[in-house]
Amino acid sequence: MLVVLGAQAEDGELRLGGGFHYSTGDYGSTIDTRISTLEATARYETGNMVYRASVPWLTVKGDTGVIPGIGEVSGAPVRSGSASGLGDIVLSAAWTAYYDAASTLGLDLAGKLKLPTADESKGLGTGEPDFAFLADLYRTFDRVTGFGGVGYHVMGDAPGLPLENAWSANLGATYRLDARTSAGGLLEGRQRVVPGGSPTRELLGFWTRRLEGEWRAQIYGLIGLADGSPDWGFGLSLARPL
Repeated sequence: MLVVLGAQAEDGELRLGGGFHYSTGDYGSTIDTRISTLEATARYETGNMVYRASVPWLTVKGDTGVIPGIGEVSGAPVRSGSASGLGDIVLSAAWTAYYDAASTLGLDLAGKLKLPTADESKGLGTGEPDFAFLADLYRTFDRVTGFGGVGYHVMGDAPGLPLENAWSANLGATYRLDARTSAGGLLEGRQRVVPGGSPTRELLGFWTRRLEGEWRAQIYGLIGLADGSPDWGFGLSLARPL
């Protein structure tokens, strides 16, 4: 999970990076599930378009009925196990549909595609593609940028695992501490996608810093507010332009 707010790349810039993410929670089960992710990322901006790709490697230890990004599969027997392997590759494209420099009000529209590259037999994914359509509104007031958005997620139905389409929403703000550093918070949630399951709700805090050599670093922590989310987690990432 990488929050990229208040830190725009230059036009025509390709930025490559990587990160580590960890979370743990019971997801409404009787045992905890720990998910560790090593992720390679790419971001390319040109004109009013931003393209992103992420390739994760997952290690999951705990309840075998918990699927990363989905949560606990309702009705699955509680069994302890572990698995690791390639996760689902995610591709996205965002378009700045509106931006007014005088008022600093902007609107981004985005589409996201999850490719089913994770091994569903290991419980690392569903084995089906998912789609998401997102709209984000933002405005800057001096050092503060407020933002909020909504999304609609079209879930692919895997054999034996019927999933429900869902709405999501987020609300947050960033504060520019100085020319290189910003910090912020974000509240986000999504409706349940598993029949009989739980929605996700998470509170995040993040810190972003531009380092020497054009590197950009980010650290975040999260607290889960619903059974569909981990109890807590953290992550860090580094990226730089080519």
